[in-house]
Amino acid sequence: MAKEFKYEIINSIGVISENNSWKKELNRISWNGNEPKYDLRDWSDNHEKMGKGITLTEEELRALKKIIDEEVKLLDEEIK
Repeated sequence: MAKEFKYEIINSIGVISENNSWKKELNRISWNGNEPKYDLRDWSDNHEKMGKGITLTEEELRALKKIIDEEVKLLDEEIK
């Protein structure tokens, strides 16, 4: 049987995309009362259902931002 867990969305950072009644969101979430982490996943409109996602510490978020910035720079150079 699946273990029950709790979550609290501390703050909503942004919606990345929307598809039907689901939204891919970046939020800060406390899972089971632990220190909040950055969380990227699909959510139903009322946040009662969630899809698979990833959670990141601040350090991991900063590392991901650096990687994304480098990739976007390459994409921008391809356009020129």
